[in-house]
Order: sequence, then structure tokens, then C-alpha cells
Amino acid sequence: MSSITSVSPRTLADVIPGGLARSIALVVGGAVFVGLTAQVSIPLWFTPVPLSLQTFSVLLVGTALGSRRGLASMALYLLVGMAGVPWFAEGKSGWQFATIGYVVGFVAAAWLVGLLAERGADRKPLRAAGLMVVGNLVIYVFGVTGLVLMTSMTPAVAVAKGVLPFLLGDAIKIIFAAALLPATWKLVGSRK
Repeated sequence: MSSITSVSPRTLADVIPGGLARSIALVVGGAVFVGLTAQVSIPLWFTPVPLSLQTFSVLLVGTALGSRRGLASMALYLLVGMAGVPWFAEGKSGWQFATIGYVVGFVAAAWLVGLLAERGADRKPLRAAGLMVVGNLVIYVFGVTGLVLMTSMTPAVAVAKGVLPFLLGDAIKIIFAAALLPATWKLVGSRK
């Protein structure tokens, strides 16, 4: 057995054999996945922030791909959307809309959760939940900042409209991810 095959994978993406072509496909695939899940979006009358599967998919992509590929995937998602592809939530593109801060936060969150996953934080349920909480917090910070900058909202109003309505849904997504990620690692481990 060579030393390359005896090294444990750092992320779920590392389980897939391949080199640069694999990494490019994963980066592009992650961006497309987030773009598709962003289309599952429900507008809310009291906030410019819709309910969507975007945050959940961003955190899964970052965790599965690791810090560099996760960052590259979400940077690709951001740049392609800013260039005009309408694959942000509610079919938005460009950068002049109230929720652009969340999209920018996806890049930072994907990098951070990827970094934590590379250190094994996605392999046990409690640690995976913590990883997702940290990722959500990063997205919230960028999102609230964007709401303040792009609208006339005060920070308190931005938190009330851009964080509080989403806490329960995000908690449910975190519970799901905290079960899914370690289970996937067990499945991958059983196939070795």
C-alpha cells in the first residue's frame, strides 16, 4: 500500500479519486448545487430575506469540499451570479439587492466550515452541529451587514428581519446536517 492511499481523507471530497480535474468538477458542481437549491425559495412579506435551502447547501458544500475548494466554489457562485446568471434566491443576479451580504458571507462560511471539516469537525454529531452553527453565524454577520448597507435598516431591525425569523429553520437544518455528515463518514469508512 502506498503512502498516498494510506492517508485518511481530510474531507468527504478527498474520498473521491482524482486530482485537478476532480477538484474543478467539485468546485463547479458545488456552485451549481447551491444555485439550484437557491431556487427553492419562499418570499416572506415582512423581510427581504426569503426562506431557502441556500444556507444549508452552502454549509454542506463547504464541509464536503474543504476550505480551498469550498471557498473556490462559493466564490464562483458569487462571481457568476454577479455577472448576471440569475441563480441567487428568487432568481436574483448582480449585486444591488438587499440580501447580497448573505451571498458574500457564503464564501467566508464555506472556507471556515471547510477548514473545520479538514480538522475532523464533521465526523461526530455534536461537532458537526457546532461546525454548522459557526457557519450560520458567519452568514448572519455578513447578511445583517449587507441589510444595513443596502437598505435603510438599523442593525437591530436587520437582526429582527434577517436572523430571528430563520433561527428555527436553521436549527432544523443543523440537526439534519449533524446527523447526515457523520453518517456519510461512517458509510465511506465501511466501504474501505
